[in-house]
Amino acid sequence: MDSEGPAPSFPELVRIADCLLEESGEDEDALVRRLQVLPGPVLSELLVSDLLNAWQVFYYFFRSVPDELVRERLDLEPASSLTDGVKIDEIELLERVFRVKDGIPEILVTDGRTIIRTFSGASAVADSLSYIESTL
Repeated sequence: MDSEGPAPSFPELVRIADCLLEESGEDEDALVRRLQVLPGPVLSELLVSDLLNAWQVFYYFFRSVPDELVRERLDLEPASSLTDGVKIDEIELLERVFRVKDGIPEILVTDGRTIIRTFSGASAVADSLSYIESTL
């Protein structure tokens, strides 16, 4: 993400988010298209703000639709929760957690306390699932 330019003020960010959400409605792909053209500082702030939810950020980064329970979990969490991470599912005794660290999407595989593996980038969701399946 381009980090040039100043970060927007919170009122500016609210106005931008309101416009984005109004223009895109319930269409995730339309929201992604609008987010992609934002200046780096604006996008960076929005992706970890209370103005978007974790589902919208998940879809922005991964362009995949998880099962209904995962989507509901993400839908109920503000994007600001992603700095610490949001548990998306549990497979056997392992958990997958979605977080955004320094603008990079990560899927963490944990045992509930300790991070076992970290996957980043567009393939993180699939890679984390493959890793868990290979350890079972």
